Amino acid sequence: MIHGDDRSLQAARARAYALAESGQFDNSNAVQQALVAEGWSNAGRALDSDYARKAVGEKCRAAAKAH
Repeated sequence: MIHGDDRSLQAARARAYALAESGQFDNSNAVQQALVAEGWSNAGRALDSDYARKAVGEKCRAAAKAH
């Protein structure tokens, strides 16, 4: 079960990165809210680490500059 859980968290993080790169979100909190709205019940755990939140935030800022 741990491997399945890891895969689901990885999938949620991948979706978070895709949302962040879309340029539609300002920060990791907004991306997390979008994940929850899409039905990702593990969004909070997927973005629980400082590393994940920082990566999502950086992707949001980079996308904002590009658009």
